[in-house]
Amino acid sequence: MSDKKTFLIVEDSEVIREIAARIILDLGLEAGQAANAAIAVEYCKEHKPAVVLLDWDLPSMGALDFLRGAAELDQAEKPEIILCATENDPQQFTLAKAAGAAHHILKPFDKSAVERKLTEIGLIDGGAPAQQAANE
Repeated sequence: MSDKKTFLIVEDSEVIREIAARIILDLGLEAGQAANAAIAVEYCKEHKPAVVLLDWDLPSMGALDFLRGAAELDQAEKPEIILCATENDPQQFTLAKAAGAAHHILKPFDKSAVERKLTEIGLIDGGAPAQQAANE
């Protein structure tokens, strides 16, 4: 694997995964994808992504199941988790935060919203990786 930071998109909608992946690639990061929580937990164990964008409404194993699985990862391997939801539900965000999702973002999101969140987390410096990728 390269030295780029990896971002995992956990979303059951293939269209939203593809849109998010394009945004992440434009920001100079690698983008992995998982259609459900079980695949996402295994991906985290193997690839150790820096950040996970986690859809709240996943089929079968939901977001809280993923968060429980992520809690079992070694402390040094735990990714920053951004919960992604369609509704601004404070109770939902509080529950997710208590389970390990320190950040959240609302759908529909765009490149600037994702970039702001990744800058806030400290994964990127306000667009610097995108600038570097454009120059390479």
